[in-house]
Amino acid sequence: MQGYKKYGDIEMFDHTKYKPFQTIDIKDRTWPDQVIDKAPSWCSVDLRDGNQALIEPMSVAQKEKMFELLLSVGFKEIEVGFPAASQPDFDFVRSLIEENKVPDDVTIQVLTQARPELIQRTFESLKGAKKAILHVYNSTSVVQREKVFKTDKSGIIEIAVTGAEEVKRCAALSPETEWTFQYSPESFTGTEMDFAVAVCDAVGDVWEPTVEQPIIFNLPATVEMATPNVYADQVEWFCRNIKNRDAVIVSLHTHNDRGCSVAAAELAVMAGAQRVEGTLLGNGERTGNMDVVVMAMNLYSQGVDPCLDLHDMDRIVSVVRECTQIDVHPRQPYSGDLVFTAFSGSHQDAIKKCLDTYEEGTPWEIAYLPVDPRDLGRTYQDVIRVNSQSGKGGIAYVLAHKFGCELPRWLQIEFSRVVQQATEVSGQEIHPDEIWNLFNQHYLDNNKVISLENFSIDKVEGRETFNAKIDYFGEELAITGEGDGVLDAFVVGLKQAINIDFEIMEYGEHALGQGADAEAVTYIQLKCDGRRYSGVAISKDIIASSLNAFMGAASQLLSEQRAAAA
Repeated sequence: MQGYKKYGDIEMFDHTKYKPFQTIDIKDRTWPDQVIDKAPSWCSVDLRDGNQALIEPMSVAQKEKMFELLLSVGFKEIEVGFPAASQPDFDFVRSLIEENKVPDDVTIQVLTQARPELIQRTFESLKGAKKAILHVYNSTSVVQREKVFKTDKSGIIEIAVTGAEEVKRCAALSPETEWTFQYSPESFTGTEMDFAVAVCDAVGDVWEPTVEQPIIFNLPATVEMATPNVYADQVEWFCRNIKNRDAVIVSLHTHNDRGCSVAAAELAVMAGAQRVEGTLLGNGERTGNMDVVVMAMNLYSQGVDPCLDLHDMDRIVSVVRECTQIDVHPRQPYSGDLVFTAFSGSHQDAIKKCLDTYEEGTPWEIAYLPVDPRDLGRTYQDVIRVNSQSGKGGIAYVLAHKFGCELPRWLQIEFSRVVQQATEVSGQEIHPDEIWNLFNQHYLDNNKVISLENFSIDKVEGRETFNAKIDYFGEELAITGEGDGVLDAFVVGLKQAINIDFEIMEYGEHALGQGADAEAVTYIQLKCDGRRYSGVAISKDIIASSLNAFMGAASQLLSEQRAAAA
């Protein structure tokens, strides 16, 4: 058969082994006529679902940095781990509580299976918390019941009720904490709707919620099995049939197996859900969790306050990438490096004409730009430039294959502007050696207003102390700094010495060549007051390479500031 391959007696890529998802018989559905006019309650699961999906789970320092980012973005509910299943998670939860790192207006959430011994261990991790959401779950789907747990519906309900009773009992022993109970029928999307309601009603009967003290029923698309409209139907059916609806917060937890996690969450909010769980930039099991940034910005682009602060997208991307060790796709909605970039000449012209007539304070209506890049900390410089995809790609290819420099994408974009300016002046083809000369002039041989005269490094308990004398605009300046590495310590010392604040937004390095004589090349980008400054350095010593790259970028920044002050 055309389009099929046969291996022995097995026919591969055979669609007939799959069956269509069962739709919901709901004739008078109301969600298609609804409009989202306010943001749902958000719960970040970056530190639990996101973390458990990583090849290398986050270190304590990375968890702390991610937690701080989530707080700064504005999350009021944060799932911080699965403490009964992981000692590092247990210890992290304890550190948040014992070191008083959770603001009064923030509630931490922890996950546990509906097993008494695990629930007890989970409560131990939360001892002394001001506010906490105890999130308990068990699998309810047909396939889980029949093929994993090999039990019937009554057995599943018994597991859920036993867990709910243990949660209630343990919470009563710690009245100093303001408790919220949350139950998830795991694999909700693969569960018969009447049974999903029956299980949740049984849990609700144990917890006895009120309007003043509601409970949360979280409806996970643990695996995204159907189209978003079917998920919306499931949620509306659930909302219509659950007992004590006014005392229940209906929550969503979608995954991206079909690529529709955001759409599913949006339609399900229209269907009656009040709360959404997800991660920044969509990290999570398999294809990931729903990207909270995308859904929040979708609301923002429709004039709805998302109740999250996403104005510094560069910082969000930088921290998430550092903590997860996962790159962000350049075309990732709202957060990718290229999402506001137009390479087509006609697109550039349309954007420019719209911007030329745009008046601040008026509704945003700019061709090819659904939101103002400035709202996310980006600039129009990143949007309108004379360049093309092939031009940028060709420059990067020459530098990589002829000179060994694997430019990070952000530097590809920046340097392509330099090459474009040169070609506009000459009107001629630019050859590889000329490209390399431009690269040298712009990054490697540029005049530095700061340079190291001498320095020493002391290392104590993993921390570096950097003592140095530097040439600062022709004057000798002594600096001292302490940090997690040599570069970090240098940066701390310089900031203190000259009273300046900036961030290292991008850092990259790689070997230039092979063998004992191979050099190291380092790429650094700084950000200060919304502007970016780049530095590149090559050296046989990796420390020297990173320090010189930093000084190159810092020299641009400092020169610009001094010129502005003159």
